[in-house]
Amino acid sequence: MTDLPTPTAARLARPSWRDTRLLVGVLIVLASVALGAGVVARADDRTPVYAARAPLVPGQRLTADDLSRVDVQLGSQQPHYLSAGGGLAPDRFVVRPVAAGELVPVGAVGGRDQVGVQPLVLSVDAGAAAALRVGSTVDVYVNRVDPGDEGGESGRAAGAGAGGGFLGPELTLEAVPVSSLPRAGGGLGGGAAGDRAVQVMAPTARIKEVIAAVDLGARITVVPVAGSAVRVEQ
Repeated sequence: MTDLPTPTAARLARPSWRDTRLLVGVLIVLASVALGAGVVARADDRTPVYAARAPLVPGQRLTADDLSRVDVQLGSQQPHYLSAGGGLAPDRFVVRPVAAGELVPVGAVGGRDQVGVQPLVLSVDAGAAAALRVGSTVDVYVNRVDPGDEGGESGRAAGAGAGGGFLGPELTLEAVPVSSLPRAGGGLGGGAAGDRAVQVMAPTARIKEVIAAVDLGARITVVPVAGSAVRVEQ
């Protein structure tokens, strides 16, 4: 019986850098990596802008502590918000209210000459003030004394409870922001035992009017604007 020939296993040759198939494979891998990196880079087109850490009120000097940097995708809206790329410019002031956590619009920040408000501390009923917090927006009503009331200061106080002594509340400051709630001291508007100081940022042109009315015995009432941020009791 004739022996059949035994096949010999061929050894695989180690590929070399001159192997065309190896070079093509490496090029494909590199191209895939570059393409993937390009797609990710184009997808992550976020821009650093500033957001308010706490409510910002008109007249407030803006500092880095008031802001936090966030990276967001704004697209064509990017120029409308305060960029965090180059840091905060010096001597910047808030000229428009900005809620806590809100991106800061470019138009909400300006120079000192653009600030048309000043802090005004009012003395109001403590019950009404209890619902307020910094950043609340309120309407300020002034209840002027009736000049025809001859009962004097005590007569006005007694008549107020019966609908006399005062002319009735008038809306004097509309939608002004609360900038502080001082714990100590009083303010304009009576200063009775049950009153509480509330600081608002009032238009400079109207402050003289409020002071004059209070000096003549007027009472001050603040009412939160509908939709305004208020303190919620837990």
